[in-house]
Amino acid sequence: MIMHKLWASTYKEFLLLTRDLGGLAILFLMPLLLVITITIIQDGTFKTLKETKIPVLWVNQDQGEIAETIYEGLAKSNSLELIEETSEQEAQRLVFKGDYQLAIIIPKNLSKDLAKKVDENVNGMLAKFGLEEDSIPSNKRVISQKEVRLYFDPATQYTFKSAIKNGINQMIAKVETQSIYKAFQEQVSDDPSEVIFDTESFITFREISPEENTKALIPNSTQHNIPAWTLFAIFFIILPLSINMVKEKNQGTFVRLRTNPISYATVLGGKTIIYLGVSLLQFALMLLVGVYLFPSIGLPKLDISGKIPLLFLVAFFAGLAAIGLGLLLGTIAKSQEQSAPFGATFVVILAALGGVWVPVFAMPNFMQTLARLSPMNWGLEAFYDVFLRNVELSELLPEISLLFLFFIATAGLAIVYNERKNAV
Repeated sequence: MIMHKLWASTYKEFLLLTRDLGGLAILFLMPLLLVITITIIQDGTFKTLKETKIPVLWVNQDQGEIAETIYEGLAKSNSLELIEETSEQEAQRLVFKGDYQLAIIIPKNLSKDLAKKVDENVNGMLAKFGLEEDSIPSNKRVISQKEVRLYFDPATQYTFKSAIKNGINQMIAKVETQSIYKAFQEQVSDDPSEVIFDTESFITFREISPEENTKALIPNSTQHNIPAWTLFAIFFIILPLSINMVKEKNQGTFVRLRTNPISYATVLGGKTIIYLGVSLLQFALMLLVGVYLFPSIGLPKLDISGKIPLLFLVAFFAGLAAIGLGLLLGTIAKSQEQSAPFGATFVVILAALGGVWVPVFAMPNFMQTLARLSPMNWGLEAFYDVFLRNVELSELLPEISLLFLFFIATAGLAIVYNERKNAV
């Protein structure tokens, strides 16, 4: 008997939904157009971060060993393209004009003065130990410090500035260290081919990733936008769901239902089944777009091999969370003017907090804490776990448990609120 009532409620919701062709178009076409547009726009940004080299002006006034070492180190970078310029003034003008983000100026006699400074220090140290026959000259020439000048575009981000300065500092420090070793080598040994000091770095760095192909762990535009805007589309169903509930209350449908031996939970159960099917269908269409349409228009293909069951599991619980929110909003709202604007605004807020538009790690600390309260963030993290980290079901349990508990809490509040309101 209960199953028959649930089926009747579900069929009623199906008829309501299919008769609203405009609403169906919004539910399915709007998310598809949105994810295609946003991915096309952001794909250039992702490629810039990964592949495109930033043009940098290079002014070499030294023409020595240090300049060559710095140039080779920067040239090996996958993010910088060095463009040689002869005039410091012209390089400064082009950077401050905004044509280039950076100009690197290597000062005159940098290599020669460094060699002299190292020789003086080495000779002085050996003299202290009695290994140098000649004493330190009293009229030793003072060699002034040299500075590598960096001109940055005023609009350049701080992180880019820090990365460039740190990289150049490391290269100069390495050259200085090797110069000191070389000076000691020449003073101590008569055989230039004899190796006394090993100048290779003793401490090195190696990146360890869960997969051998570390590129797979860096999300591209497709891997970011498909799960992010799928969640936005799924949570957007709270609008038609809450609006239909308000219509039923205003048209007296709920009053007629109350005269029948059917519980409010059964009514909500029918809505849950229909809109859960809508959510899963939305997700399936998004996957098809990522797998088949995106490669044909020059966007990265979405790799879902071996991940489909877990992906649909996450979409299932994300759909439940969205439906629970819609049921609560539709139960509390008294008019469409209340449910529609509030629902749309609330979805946008949840998307902003959840990292759909701006990654959570880029937010201030206070906003990162708030992001953990957004069900969209739970769903997005679960999708990232499947797409990028290849996790097992047990590792998804925290996120999908939160989504399920959110559904239980919101649906339960809707039932309690309805019962208390009708009891008055």
